[in-house]
Amino acid sequence: MRDHQEQEPATVATAVREGDGSPIVVVDDVHHSFGSGPQAVHALRGVSFEVRRGELTALRGRSGSGKTTLLNLVGGLDTPTGGRITLDGTDLADLDEPGLLALRRDRIGFVFQSFGLIPVLTAAENVGVPMRLRRVPARIREERARTLLALVGLADHAEQRPGELSGGQQQRVAVARALANDPDLIIADEPTGQLDSETGRSVMELLRAVVRSESVTILVATHDPNLIELADRVVELRDGRIVDTGA
Repeated sequence: MRDHQEQEPATVATAVREGDGSPIVVVDDVHHSFGSGPQAVHALRGVSFEVRRGELTALRGRSGSGKTTLLNLVGGLDTPTGGRITLDGTDLADLDEPGLLALRRDRIGFVFQSFGLIPVLTAAENVGVPMRLRRVPARIREERARTLLALVGLADHAEQRPGELSGGQQQRVAVARALANDPDLIIADEPTGQLDSETGRSVMELLRAVVRSESVTILVATHDPNLIELADRVVELRDGRIVDTGA
């Protein structure tokens, strides 16, 4: 069931970034293996596709198809064995570790299946964590956190801790946190995996609304066929290979 006392996500009249159909992420002939020699596991085998600016792209595939591995590579959390990944023209291979840390902090927001909230912090404080890392002044940080909680329909839950929120509400807080530093790209790995079907759909609809209101680009991995219809484009991954780019 839909979470109680949830407000409808707010809309923002003026978009910060316009989706023009140009690629913001380019994945070019990417390979990734775990281990070496005969025992190596080839998680990705020559994957190539683009994520278009201002769209919600769904990465579809069964468990073990390579979705999470691919998201980790696009997010700069791991390095491909071969091939090339660029984010808005920046080749991730050209960045050292401090550069990758700055990329993840400033230009990418992450939403995880397990929510990833800090239990001892309130919803507003959790949303403010990425801004703390950028040393945003407290007043501005608190104001933006409350604005983002209103955006995801949780204006009345700012002072509650994760344990006082339902699963759907916690994932909405996680979406607000991913937006904290006004990223170019949000990466969401099975964000509805721990939610019932109705609540999961409401979270996916929220991501759809965020694309429109904030003009952000989202790459979301899901194996739920009921959520695929909400995407602008679907990229299907099977056994570490792209079998359909939805172009």
